[in-house]
Amino acid sequence: MRIAYACPACSATVMLDGIEARTVLECTACSAEVAIPDDAIAMETPAAAAASGSRLNRCLVCPSTELFVRKDFPQQLGLAIVVVGLLASCVAWAWHELIVTFAILFATAAIDVVIYLFMPDCLSCYRCGARYRGDGLRAQRGEFNLETHEKYRQQRARSRQIAGR
Repeated sequence: MRIAYACPACSATVMLDGIEARTVLECTACSAEVAIPDDAIAMETPAAAAASGSRLNRCLVCPSTELFVRKDFPQQLGLAIVVVGLLASCVAWAWHELIVTFAILFATAAIDVVIYLFMPDCLSCYRCGARYRGDGLRAQRGEFNLETHEKYRQQRARSRQIAGR
């Protein structure tokens, strides 16, 4: 299993592989360490491990137990695809090419669907945003829950307000 997270000490993006065998997560930028609790990763029986891998009980970076499944896709790339499709269709529309305009829009939508179907899933933490990648993660948690996300967003906003940012 792999993890990508923002270091709590320096906010650098850290990517580590093989976290099942680790006892600490060490930042590659500032060498700050985050201890992995003993009960955070439950190793399954050999037969179950072959099917689903190890089970993640909680986030390894923060104390949250609330994780959700999402597509492992860079949002900036998705936005760029939509913007390019929109701009190209606007140019075609300005040239009064109705069929080309709709062909561009449909092609953009088709690209989006194909990317969605082939992108792997990852687990993401509501609280700190850490992403866990690897086999067997989808069966462990549910889909995105807006109420849970809003709870953590408001907690972050209140913390910043109290800190005077």
